[in-house]
Amino acid sequence: MTRLLPVGLCLLAVILGCGRPTSPQARSDSSAAGAARPGDAQPSGRKSGVEREFLEIADRLESGLNPFLGHGQIPILEKNLDTPNLPPPLEGDLRVELSDHLLRLGRVKEAIEQLELAHSIFRRLEFLTPQMLNTLHQKRALAYLRQAEVSNCIKRHNRDCCIFPLRQGGVHVERLPAVEARRCLLEALEATPDSLDALWLLNIASMAAGENPASIPPQFRISPEAFESDLDIERFVDVAPALGVNTFNLCGGAIVEDFDNDGLLDIVTSTYDPRGPLAFYHNGGDGSFEDRSKQSRLSRQLGGLNCIGGDYDGDGDSDILVLRGAWLHEDGKIRNSLLRNNGDGTFTDVTRAAGLAEPACPTQAAAWGDFDNDGDLDLYVANESPVEFEGATADYPAQLFRNNANGTFTDVAAAAGVANDRFAKGVAAGDFDNDGDLDLYVSNVGPNRLYRNNADGTFTDVAATAGVVQPTGRSFASWFFDYDNDGWLDLFVAAYETSIGDIAADYLGHTHDGVPPRLYHNNRDGTFSDVAQKAGLAHPYLPMGANFGDIDYDGYLDIYLATGDPGYESLTPNVMLRNDAGRRFQDVTTSGGFGHLQKGHGVAFGDIDNDGDLDLYHQLGGFFPGDRFHNALFENPGNGNRFVVVKLVGQGANASAIGARIRVTVETPQGVNTIHRAVGSVSSFGGSPLRQEIGLGNALRIEHIDIDWPRGKLPQTVAAVPLDAMIEIVEGQPGFRRREFRKLKFQVAEK
Repeated sequence: MTRLLPVGLCLLAVILGCGRPTSPQARSDSSAAGAARPGDAQPSGRKSGVEREFLEIADRLESGLNPFLGHGQIPILEKNLDTPNLPPPLEGDLRVELSDHLLRLGRVKEAIEQLELAHSIFRRLEFLTPQMLNTLHQKRALAYLRQAEVSNCIKRHNRDCCIFPLRQGGVHVERLPAVEARRCLLEALEATPDSLDALWLLNIASMAAGENPASIPPQFRISPEAFESDLDIERFVDVAPALGVNTFNLCGGAIVEDFDNDGLLDIVTSTYDPRGPLAFYHNGGDGSFEDRSKQSRLSRQLGGLNCIGGDYDGDGDSDILVLRGAWLHEDGKIRNSLLRNNGDGTFTDVTRAAGLAEPACPTQAAAWGDFDNDGDLDLYVANESPVEFEGATADYPAQLFRNNANGTFTDVAAAAGVANDRFAKGVAAGDFDNDGDLDLYVSNVGPNRLYRNNADGTFTDVAATAGVVQPTGRSFASWFFDYDNDGWLDLFVAAYETSIGDIAADYLGHTHDGVPPRLYHNNRDGTFSDVAQKAGLAHPYLPMGANFGDIDYDGYLDIYLATGDPGYESLTPNVMLRNDAGRRFQDVTTSGGFGHLQKGHGVAFGDIDNDGDLDLYHQLGGFFPGDRFHNALFENPGNGNRFVVVKLVGQGANASAIGARIRVTVETPQGVNTIHRAVGSVSSFGGSPLRQEIGLGNALRIEHIDIDWPRGKLPQTVAAVPLDAMIEIVEGQPGFRRREFRKLKFQVAEK
């Protein structure tokens, strides 16, 4: 028999469900020969040294067998298919595997052709089990669904596209691909009627075709009542297409921040695409945005699953850190980028000069904070160390970069006891024990860690005694926030151990194996209690990105979960959870129009139009090169509640006052109320502004605002603060300065 080239899968493995690399155990081989990226326009013109550096990385990733970005599998499979006298089962297997890679790279038509050839081969065979048939039909359906998305949600993109449940502009004009997908899913369910994955996708395909529920057999229908919100709120509309801030790209990070200190919030996004540049949208102050990616020099920075903002040099403007290499293991040894804001609309890559370039480790999670209380911002980077996985050969411990106050950093993680040495997916910084210094939480694939700051340059992992180790399978985005306004930071930890079958079962009220997130309530004694069940959060959500913000300005922080995983089948709505006065969280996804089916990552809350409510910017798109999508900007319709925007200016190098605590005491018709916020306590996969946009509910007046500055200084109090205004408070200076807060109207055509 002619020897076939290895591609990593055995006979019929692919139609048994293999080939979807979502686990950290997935490996790649960048040494294998591969094809050039077909159909992609190569960058032209003169490139900077930074661009050339990252383009060489892109070439390496794409030429190999990387399970996310590699192209090398296709020529190997095509050569195997040219082998004479292939047994039909092996030929079918190879064609299914080839279709997987074609679909991953966005070559949808070719993928469908290969699947249909494989289907014609396999249907003549008699040994296929019902589960094999189910998987084959689902693969065919996924290819047609992707064709449906490209033909409709991408080529005919509008503000309703992919908002679940699909309606109005979300119903496909080009119906045939969705109809074909529905047909394949019915065949899958005929083979295995208990397949919840196929049932879920059948309902989505029928919605897309505009034939829900009539075209679904009753036993496979999910009742529309299952998607109803717990509370009706006014719909948030995606205005990104009209404003031109709907970057079309793969998954990535998002920052909403006032980068030029003009009182207006700008937008920066990154992308996992190793050839994709950072985008910078400058707020014009008239309801429009200008793309300044090129003139800011941010477009020279390519790739990066996440990005975070922070004023590391204390000059009063926000700098940017881009994080790279996530999920890529050995292929992910790509340096991060520290981009200094020059204060003139441009940024400079100072990574190497700052001492942050080497060693390069795969990562997506980091946090700024003055961890040693010396007055400047340090940086914790939680890397993806695979030492706990079988067969791992690498070790990527976390890095704690101490700020040397001269533009450079020194890694002190080992001496500080925060090396983690686990596959980290999220980082949160916050003073959970109210002792005046910042602690660290690291969510991992494996047990999580809570590092208590010992105030002597070292930390102690107290996760077990504090009761916050869970989830121990796969955790994701995490943050500290005071969800019940009691003055003590609580902890949210997302769980990533679930499937669309679990999500379908949850909507149907069936039992499932999906893991819910943890909401850890601070017991004020160094321990936490998981109250997720009591708070209504005990559901499988599958969040990759997530963030929090007060969407109705009632003074309580709400949660947005950006859901999905790399697989094309993971079409599950993103979720908005409204905080009901610290008692529970209400699902308002459908009512508010938040249920985007595309893969969600970077999330930022911010009052982008200065009209007294928080809007939501969302970086959308998947991991696979063929899974690009447009970003969304959900405009808040308003709520009538009062607010105050507080910008703190710290003394010394920590000019943004990360680590400060704010207490706003207000008089309401129901009595006196206090609202608590922590500056710099942000989501590990979100980029909300450092200025504190604080909802005050039905406040009649602000009695006073108290600030606990970092480094344990005496509290500072300001009074006579007006409602519905933006103020600036400078550390150590009495009173406040009122800043211009000019309301904008987005330049969006009325429909």
